[in-house]
Order: sequence, then C-alpha cells, then structure tokens
Amino acid sequence: MRRLLIRFAAGAVFVAATACGSSDSSGSGGEDKGSGGTTTVKVGLIPILDVAPVYLGQKQGFYSKRGIKLEISLAQGGAAIVPAVVSGQFQFGISNTTSLLVAQSKNVPVKAVANGVSSTSKDDADYAGLTVRKGSPVTSPKQLEGRKVAANTLNNICDTSIKESVRKDGGDPSKVEFVEMPFDRMPAALDKGQVDGACTVEPALATVRAAGGKSIASFYYDVDPNLTVAMYFTSQQYARKNPELVKRFQEATVESLTYADSHPEEVRQILTTYTKIPESLLDELTLPRWPAEPDRGSIERLSELGVQDGLFEEAPDLDKLLP
Repeated sequence: MRRLLIRFAAGAVFVAATACGSSDSSGSGGEDKGSGGTTTVKVGLIPILDVAPVYLGQKQGFYSKRGIKLEISLAQGGAAIVPAVVSGQFQFGISNTTSLLVAQSKNVPVKAVANGVSSTSKDDADYAGLTVRKGSPVTSPKQLEGRKVAANTLNNICDTSIKESVRKDGGDPSKVEFVEMPFDRMPAALDKGQVDGACTVEPALATVRAAGGKSIASFYYDVDPNLTVAMYFTSQQYARKNPELVKRFQEATVESLTYADSHPEEVRQILTTYTKIPESLLDELTLPRWPAEPDRGSIERLSELGVQDGLFEEAPDLDKLLP
C-alpha cells in the first residue's frame, strides 16, 4: 500500500495551506466525539471554483451547526489529496472523479461521501474549456497532435477528457503531450507560448478569455453532458471508525451544494477569498452545477475511458467507491 500511495502521489505538489481553525477541545484528528462538542476536521481542497460550496457552507454555519469545524488546506489537484486523506493527514478531501477511479483500481482505500461538482450540460458554455492563446493557429482539438497541453495533474480527468475531445475531432490523443501545471499558472503559460493548450477551469478560464484567448472544446461535455467532475471523499478506514461524523460532514456538504446552486452571486464573491481572481472578472465567470448526487452514468463513462486510455486494466468497482 505504501508503494501504491507513493506512485499515486508522484509529481503532485502542495502549493498552499490556509488554516481555518487550528485546534479545539476535541483535537484536530477528526475523531468522532459523539453528539457533544465540536470536532475539527482537516479538508484538502483545490483553489478553483468547484469548491466554493464548502467555503459558503462554512460561512453559513452548515458545518458548525453539526459540530464540525473545518481546517482547510489547498493542494494542486486530487492526485495530491488522495494520499493525504488515506494517510490520515486530512480527514476529507475533494478529488476529480478520474483520480478516485484510479485510486480504487489500485485498491487504495478511498470512499466518496458526497458529490463535488458537475458540468453545465451545455456545449460551448461550460465552466471548463480546452483553451488556446490569442491568435493561436490551433482551432480544433485534433490540431493539438504533437503539441503541449497543460493539465493540473497527469492521469486525471483533465487529460482523459481532453483525449476524448481530440478523439471525437478525428485526432490521435496519444500524440498530445501533457505537461503538469497548476491551474493559476495556465493563462500566463499560454500567453508565453510555453504550452499550446490548457485544461482550464474557472476562474482561470475567465482570465484566459479576458486576455483574448478562447476555448476550442468543452471537454467535460464531450465525455458526458452531465459529467460528475469531482467528489468529496474520505478513507475507508476513517469512514468505518467515524460513521456518525462522516454522515454529518456529508449532510453539511449536501446542504452547501444546494445553497451554492441557488446563490450564484454569493458563489462569485466567496471565490475572491481563496483565489486571486480580479473583481472585474467575477461577472464573466461561467458557473458549474452543484447537484446533491453524483451521476453514476457519467462516472461509468469515465471508467470506460480510463480503461481505453490505459489508466487501469479493469474497470474500478463503483459500488465500493460511490456514496
């Protein structure tokens, strides 16, 4: 298991940490203390639009009213968060669905507890896009053959989905070179010509468009219009040891997702507290959907693509992974 976690985390680097409550009378290990007192849990997030509901839920008291105090740390992607959760460094985290599928296929003991974020169900109007810089000669996914494309981490939902866009455009996805890069560095890398395309999600997508760049494909939509992009998860061990606490975290997160879906302006404002997006771009953001439940059919499609692209030899056991 140790070797699996080391290989799974290779290349994944933590980029920031922000304390939102360091310790209290219950300690910071997240053990279930029952109905009395407050339990601090450490949660690994990514500084992108996807996780806005957790920050809103924290602000609205959805977690605190259930006796949970969040201590949030930021990471580059799910590939970094998975081993941190399994090792006990975090009690919960968010990860793109593909990284969770890869982990489950390697018998890494992860368990999804709540939906994270979903695509908009609209082609050319999603909150993520395969972007190119202003004036780029690349106008379609197929033309990225032999070129460099940035992804926040490798072998995750970014490259899997972009490969599907290339494939649907008649190209050979094996000829695309993916390079690892944090989301917030992608706009500058495109401008400087360091990469030819990028797996860009909000708020980086708005930044690229403000600089004259454009999206040439809605890669999440190309996989499935209702794609479950990410989910919140814990370790199987932690779920067995702390079932009541996991249930309370799940309930608070679902309430947070529902609140975010119905309060778009608050989503835009909360984004300024954990990303560097300028106020002037807030109205340009395309917001995702935050349904309460994952879409199993779209996850099955991601599993099929993972097999096709060689991320795992056999389809992962979704019954063991999903809530």
